[in-house]
Amino acid sequence: MHELAERLLKTIRKQQSIRAGDRVAAAVSGGADSVALLCLLLELRSELGIVLSVAHVNHKLRGEESDEDERFVANLARQHGLELHVRDAPVNRSHSSGIEAAARELRHGFFRQLAREGRVTKVATAHTLDDQAETVLLRIFRGTGIRGLSAVHPRIVFEEQGRAFGELVRPLLGFRRAALQEFLRERGQSWREDSSNRDIAFLRNRVRHRLLPMIAEEFGEAAAEHMAELAEIARAEEEHWEHGHPEIAAASPAAESKQAAEKVRFVSGYRLVSGYRFSDTASSSKSATPLGAAESKQAAEKAGFVSGYRFSDTASSSKSDAPLGAAVRPQTRPPASLPLAPLLALPLAAQRRLVRGWLETNAPDLSISFRLIEQALELARGSPDKGPAGKRPAGTRLELPAGRNLRLGRQELLLEMEPFRAPGDAPDYEYALAVPGTVEVPELGACIEARVVDAGRVPEDERGQLLDLGRMPKQILIRNWRPGDRFWPAHTAAARKVKELLSDRHATGPEKKLWPVAVAEGCGLVWMRGFAVPAAFQAPTEASHAIRIREINTP
Repeated sequence: MHELAERLLKTIRKQQSIRAGDRVAAAVSGGADSVALLCLLLELRSELGIVLSVAHVNHKLRGEESDEDERFVANLARQHGLELHVRDAPVNRSHSSGIEAAARELRHGFFRQLAREGRVTKVATAHTLDDQAETVLLRIFRGTGIRGLSAVHPRIVFEEQGRAFGELVRPLLGFRRAALQEFLRERGQSWREDSSNRDIAFLRNRVRHRLLPMIAEEFGEAAAEHMAELAEIARAEEEHWEHGHPEIAAASPAAESKQAAEKVRFVSGYRLVSGYRFSDTASSSKSATPLGAAESKQAAEKAGFVSGYRFSDTASSSKSDAPLGAAVRPQTRPPASLPLAPLLALPLAAQRRLVRGWLETNAPDLSISFRLIEQALELARGSPDKGPAGKRPAGTRLELPAGRNLRLGRQELLLEMEPFRAPGDAPDYEYALAVPGTVEVPELGACIEARVVDAGRVPEDERGQLLDLGRMPKQILIRNWRPGDRFWPAHTAAARKVKELLSDRHATGPEKKLWPVAVAEGCGLVWMRGFAVPAAFQAPTEASHAIRIREINTP
């Protein structure tokens, strides 16, 4: 038995992640990691007493190359006499959370279906220690807490309505990618190379091919192992908080506590074995997610993705705790409430946990950052210049993205979830734009074009509009700006709210509402009509070619 197979056997038995009699599908993309996983499980299947099969999802992202991957995996399964579960699952490139997150959702949906239909009991994926280290770094750059640092989890149970019907396991999380590739070379086993894994337009690839090698060179190969150990520590810490602190649940609103518990346990039908919420992205956060392309906080802010929130001290003259203007602007959903007294009686760490859980339960699509949690607590406590919360006027609000508001009531925080829209208000829009390419935006009566241009032919006074060809992804999202958006035009002092930038231009009414911006996955706002692009994304002065985004009026 190969040394790696012995290590894997010990890992599986220690974690009890695969048991005798399990019908295990190895998720094989064709890449080295997944092919190595399949070969190792083939070597161990008699010892483990499992029925092994192969699962493959073709996302059609790379045309003929994707089809070649599928044929390679099919041949591999046929060579070893294994059943093949295969699905074509083209990815919607306009998916709001990004291509990678959309592809992951499709794969996991397929794995769930295999388990629900009883064709498999376990699906094994080939996430490695290197993947774990990358994820830890990505979470840190995006901004994260203990839950985020727990990164990629070794096991996930598929559940629906409290019934478990399958499990996803990641037995290679303690294995290095280089060791797996060496194992395949020793066996003379080939694998497929995904060309997109070399595309540094994707942030994970920049971490993989640039940052991690630099860290290994400067601090040693053990640095990646230490990051994986940090994830393991974070998982245990998170479990302790989830199960060892009933005072947090006790402080939750009684009517919502059961719902909150369910939300923690079940997210899109997944439950982590240890009780954590399932999250592998990068942003979803909605973040898969809003991470600046640069590797430092300063450069990230220059990328323009810094989320913005605003305090609005517009106290209602009424003694009512109803939303401001509720007499003429009724909401269709009542605001969610969080009582102040039990919240403020908790230690600071527990306060943060409670606010985060409350927001996640009532606004699951909201991107929740450390900054937002701190501002919510500041609203609850009262700022130093305004005294305790009881002295702050009811109606003081914290403006959130997507038009939501956190509002201070007399004895509770209120989350207003459905903003009022007056008749005739311009609707939001968003369209995927290939780079290079053109997309029609009917709301503007125009097209938005992203074109590769000869940088030398662009007039000097227009070069501020040029984007670095090497930094731009293959697809961006064109949409109107939203509350909370920030943009940092080159040669300005700091990032500012888009709302303020447009007010400086005296934009009003529908023109202001519909003003277009471009959002790149993992980078935030990279273009805004009529403004210089962020310095972090500007084409270098020596660049021969660049990307230029322009609005073209249609007849």
